[in-house]
Amino acid sequence: MRDAVIVAAVRTPVGRRGGGLAGIHPVDLSGQVLATLAGRAGFDPAQVDDVIWGCVTQVGEQSVNVGRSAVLAAGWPESVAGTTIDRQCGSSQQAVHFAAAAVISGQADLVVAGGVESMTRVPMGANVIPASQDLTRSARWTGQAGAQLPFGTAVRARYAGVDGFADGEPVPFSQGVGAEMIATRWRLSRSQLDEFSLASHEKAAAAQDSGAVAAELQPVEGVPADEGVRRDTSLARLAELPTPFDPKGVVTAGSASQISDGAAALAITTSDHARAHGLRPLARIHTAVVAGDDPVIMLTAVLPATAKALDRAGLRLADIDAYEVNEAFAPVPLAWLAETGADPERLNPRGGAIALGHPLGASGARIMTTLLHHLHDHQLRYGLQTMCEGGGMANATILERLG
Repeated sequence: MRDAVIVAAVRTPVGRRGGGLAGIHPVDLSGQVLATLAGRAGFDPAQVDDVIWGCVTQVGEQSVNVGRSAVLAAGWPESVAGTTIDRQCGSSQQAVHFAAAAVISGQADLVVAGGVESMTRVPMGANVIPASQDLTRSARWTGQAGAQLPFGTAVRARYAGVDGFADGEPVPFSQGVGAEMIATRWRLSRSQLDEFSLASHEKAAAAQDSGAVAAELQPVEGVPADEGVRRDTSLARLAELPTPFDPKGVVTAGSASQISDGAAALAITTSDHARAHGLRPLARIHTAVVAGDDPVIMLTAVLPATAKALDRAGLRLADIDAYEVNEAFAPVPLAWLAETGADPERLNPRGGAIALGHPLGASGARIMTTLLHHLHDHQLRYGLQTMCEGGGMANATILERLG
């Protein structure tokens, strides 16, 4: 039987908004990570059947199929195809799932999966209402003056009046509001969120200082390391931050993922193809699933996705040696821990998006690259990754280390 194995994984450092990666076009950033990936794995780019590239805000510099443009920017042969997908924050994790399905089915032998997001150059939400449309809220809501709003009338009617659904907004679903709803449902306090956020920075700083992260990275144009890690933060500083989503809430900018720039990629093939071409399998994609949940609270699908992945894999959570639950907001991994009873020491061991940043379309591949290297560095067998996504979805992937 055909399988799906990862033979290389690499990421750029994650740049802060307006930071060291801000001057690099997202196509060029993607091309650099693709070129590095081929060099590290030792495959001939001409053998790549497809590049599946995640990107959320597909407008402006990230439009017109950034995945195909990345192939050309990398200097790869014109015969290599590329496509771009959007499953919101999990876009590049979904790219890995599609790549695995392609090689297992026999439709391809070698596929590259990954993603990019330059949130400095292409702001989040830029694909909803163009900046050129100076519309009143009423015009945006009714669709007048040429405004083309997402979701349509049927979805808006379905959730009209539901707590947390903002009827009068161009985008009536809010992840920040969902994070506050999770904090309320799981009775998470402001101090719990701040403590978790501080720990994310501390773990990320420790991983940098130990040199553990270096093998994941390809430094880019003078940016050698993740820029978002705040070594000078403290519980006192976090406690001073306002709660923008609810004046009486608990979620702040300090307990939310950072707006960031970055790219990441993984090369996926079969064991047979790897053996025939002298490539070293690093991990097997053991299980890959996706799940849906309430789109208003939005961020809870990591729970059914985790349960689905474990059930399909025939594993228990106790069998998993490390887990990565994306820190879109601190309530997400905290609720996941509370609901699953998982060991907090195994969670996001090198820090998460609160410290490292969350370049949307790249984050799934960034997290998987981090998880893969952590498994190898500590000789662990199984790793689980799950990410909440806009629309109330989540991907979950179980990796099994090889070699």
